[in-house]
Amino acid sequence: MNIAVNPKKLIKGATGDWEVVIGLEIHAQVNSRAKLFSGSSTAFGAEPNSHVSLVDAAMPGMLPVINSECVAQAIRTGLGLKAQVNLRSVFDRKNYFYPDLPQGYQISQFKYPIIGEGEVLVDVTPDETITVGIERLHLEQDAGKSIHDLDPHNSYVDLNRSGVALMEIVSKPDLRSSEEAKAYVSKMRTILRYLGTCDGDMEKGNLRADVNVSVRKIGDELGTRCEIKNVNSIRFIGQAIEYEARRQIGIIEDGGKIIQETRLYDPAKGETRSMRSKEEAHDYRYFPDPDLLPLEFTQSYVDELNAALPELPDAKKARFIAEYKLSPYDAMVLTLEHENADYYEAVAKSRDGKISANWVINELFGRLNKEGRDINTSPVSAEQLGGIVDLITENIISGKIAKDLFEIIWVEGGNPREIVKARCMEQVTDLGAIQKIVDEVVAAHPDKAEQAKTKHGMLGFFVGMVMKASGGKANPATVSDMLKAKIGLE
Repeated sequence: MNIAVNPKKLIKGATGDWEVVIGLEIHAQVNSRAKLFSGSSTAFGAEPNSHVSLVDAAMPGMLPVINSECVAQAIRTGLGLKAQVNLRSVFDRKNYFYPDLPQGYQISQFKYPIIGEGEVLVDVTPDETITVGIERLHLEQDAGKSIHDLDPHNSYVDLNRSGVALMEIVSKPDLRSSEEAKAYVSKMRTILRYLGTCDGDMEKGNLRADVNVSVRKIGDELGTRCEIKNVNSIRFIGQAIEYEARRQIGIIEDGGKIIQETRLYDPAKGETRSMRSKEEAHDYRYFPDPDLLPLEFTQSYVDELNAALPELPDAKKARFIAEYKLSPYDAMVLTLEHENADYYEAVAKSRDGKISANWVINELFGRLNKEGRDINTSPVSAEQLGGIVDLITENIISGKIAKDLFEIIWVEGGNPREIVKARCMEQVTDLGAIQKIVDEVVAAHPDKAEQAKTKHGMLGFFVGMVMKASGGKANPATVSDMLKAKIGLE
C-alpha cells in the first residue's frame, strides 16, 4: 500500500526528518473452552500444571487432534477483517527449544495460513481515519510459561498455557506513528470482542503484540527493523515505538547501522533492550506437521459462519450516524464496546438519539470512568436512564434537576418518574411565578441589565441567577425568553 507522508508524523533528528514504519503482529488467544489440539481446559487462574493433557506435555505416542471451534473462530475473525478465507491451509512445525515448549517445536502455519489478506479501518482521531492492510492470520499453539522469581536458584515451568489456541494477526507495514499503532490495536481489540473470538484481556496476556519498528528518510527504501516482543499494554506499545524509533535514529545519525534483532520493552525504565538476534524463517526449519492433515473446509461452511456474524463496529457506527443522527465522534465512542452500544440503543429506542447519547457519554460514562466501573456494573440501568431522558423531553424536569435525579438513582436506585413526583422535583410551569423571579433578579442588578443590552453574553448571568432562585426548577428556555423581553433584547 502506498501511504502518503504526513509531515506531522515525522520525527525530527539532527540530520533532518525521519519517517517511522511500523508493523504489528497481534497474538490473540482464541475464545474456546479447550486447547487447539487437546481437550484440556483454557480457564485462567488455575493451579500451575493442572490443565495439561498428555498431548500438551508431549508424551510419546500422543497425537494432536484439531479443535473445530478454534477453526471456526479463526474464520469468523477473518470475515470480520474483510480478509481472504483460504479453504485449504497447512499446519507446520516451527522448531526451536524453550523449557516451556515441551515438544521442542510449535505447531503453527507458515506458507499456507487459514486467512490471507484483509484490511481494517482505524479512527486515529475524530478527523482522521486510516486503512491498515492485514497480511495474514494463522492459527498456532501457545507455549507454557517460565517463572524465574519464585526461587533464587531454580526456574519453574507452568504448562497450563501450553497448547492454547492463538490467532497471530500480521499487519502490513502501514502504520506511521505510535498513535496510529495504538489506535490500530484498540480497533482490533474492539473487532475481536464484537466477534466473540477473543476477549482482548491484555492483563491476562490474552492479547499481546510484537511490534516491528524501522526508520527511514522520506522516499528511501524500508530500513532494517527491530522486533519488540510481547508487549501487553496499548500504552506500552506507544511508549516502546517512541523510544525505539529515536534509538534507531540516534544510531544511524552517529554513523552506525541498525542490527536486525528481537528486543524487549522495559516499562519501568521506558526503554527497549536487546533480547536476541532476529531469527529468519529458515532458522526455524519449518516443515509440514506429519501428524496433521491439511485443514480443508467448504465455502458453504464459511458462508454459514458469515451469515451468523454480529453487526460489527464499522457498520454499527454508520447505522448510529444515520438512524440516531449522531456525530461521527459520538457514534465512534458509543460503539467501541458492544456492551456500551447495546446500552445506548436500549436508552435511545423511541427517544431522541442526540439527547440519549449526551447522557450516556457525558453523564454515565463520565461517572463510570471516575469510579473505575464499566457498563456491566453500572448502578443506573438503561431503563432508568431512558426514564430520565423521557422526563427531560416531556419538560417535566430541567437539565439541572435531571443531574440531581441521576445522582439519586446512582446512589439509591428507584423509578425516575416516581422519585420526581415523591420529592416534588417537577419543573415550574407557572409562568407567573417564573416572571416574578425574573423581575426580581433584573431589579436587583440594574447596572448589569443595562450592560446586557449591548453585551448579549451577559444574558447567561441572569439565566443562572433565575435558575438558582427557582431551585433549578424553571425551564431555561422560558427563562431566557422572559429575560430578553424584560431587558429589551428583542
